[in-house]
Amino acid sequence: MKETAVVILNWNGLNYLQTFLPKVLEYSKEIADVWVIDNASTDDSMAYLATLEDVQTLQLDINYGFSKGYNMGLAQIKAKHYVLLNSDVEVTQNWLAPVLDFMQEANLAACQPKVLSYHHKDHFEYAGATGGFMDCDGFVFCAGRIFDTHEKDLGQYNENKEVFWASGAALFVRSEVYHECGGLDEDFFAHMEEIDLCWRMKNRGYKIGACGTALVYHVGGGTLNKINPFKTYLNFRNNLYMFLKNEFTKPIFFALLKRMVLDGIAGTRFLFEGNFSYTLAVLKAHFSFYRNLPLMCKKRKIEKAARNHPNRTGLYQSSILIAYFAKGKKFFSQLDQSVFIQAQKKDEQL
Repeated sequence: MKETAVVILNWNGLNYLQTFLPKVLEYSKEIADVWVIDNASTDDSMAYLATLEDVQTLQLDINYGFSKGYNMGLAQIKAKHYVLLNSDVEVTQNWLAPVLDFMQEANLAACQPKVLSYHHKDHFEYAGATGGFMDCDGFVFCAGRIFDTHEKDLGQYNENKEVFWASGAALFVRSEVYHECGGLDEDFFAHMEEIDLCWRMKNRGYKIGACGTALVYHVGGGTLNKINPFKTYLNFRNNLYMFLKNEFTKPIFFALLKRMVLDGIAGTRFLFEGNFSYTLAVLKAHFSFYRNLPLMCKKRKIEKAARNHPNRTGLYQSSILIAYFAKGKKFFSQLDQSVFIQAQKKDEQL
C-alpha cells in the first residue's frame, strides 16, 4: 500500500474513464495507488475497469451522489494522502510529486495543482485555476479566473502559495484531516463542497495551498454545464450554506441580510438580461436555504465548537463584486494585494 491514493468517483462515466484513466495510471502508479469508486453505474464502467491492471475499485450499491459517494468510499481506503480527482481531468507527467512535496510543509492540510482548460489549454479553467480566494461577503474567485473572465496562462501564477480554498477537480488532502472534519458535506449535493471543506479546515487552523509547478487539464461541466439554471441554484444555495456554517468574524444576521440584498441584485440582473430561469434559480436557492436553516444552524454550532486558531489567509477583505463590476478589475493581478490577508511568517505561525 502506497502513502497516496488517487481516487476517482465515477457514475456512468465510461467515456471519461476510457479517455483519461490510462494516463492517470501511467503518470501515477509508481507513487500512488489508483482507485475508482463507482456510484452504481448502469453503463459498462465496471466491465472496462476489470480490463485494467493497477486499478482498485469499490462499487457502491446505489448512486449516493458526489459528497456521500466520496465519503463512503474514502472510509474504506487507507492512505496518508487522498487525491480526489474528477473523472474528466487529464493529468500530466509530473502532476503528483510537486504537490506532495509542497504538502510536507507544516500544517498544510489540502492543496491543488494548476488547473487549465482541457479545451483551451493555454487558459485557466473555471474550477480552481491556480488557487481559490474569498471576499468579505463569501463570494469566491481564483487566481486566473474571476467570475467568467479566464486569464491566459503566461506563468504569472506559477509559485507555490497559501490560498483560501483548493479546487475539487484535483484536491490533495491529508486523510486524517479529511476525516477529522467529517469529509464533504452531503447536504450540498454538488458544487462548493470542497470550498466548504477547506473553510472548515481553516477554521481549525490548517493551511490550504496551491502548487503552481504541477499541472492538470480539466474538461469541466461533466455533471452540469457551467451555464445551467440548476447549477446556478446549487451555487447560490450552497454558498449560503457554507457562509452560515463557517463565518464567525462578523454578526451573522447582518452578514446574511447583506447577502440577501446582493443576491437580489444578481437575480434582478438576470431578469433584465432576459434570463428568467436564472432569476428563478436564485429565488429557489434562497427558499431552500430558509427551509434548511435549522439544519445549517446545527452544523454552525458544531463548527463553532471545533474552531481552533482559525487561519484567514487568502481572504480578500473587500468586495470582489465592486472590484470586478464597478472598477473593471478583471484579472487577479489587478487586485490590490494588500487587501488580502497574507500568510503569517514562519515565526508567527501557530
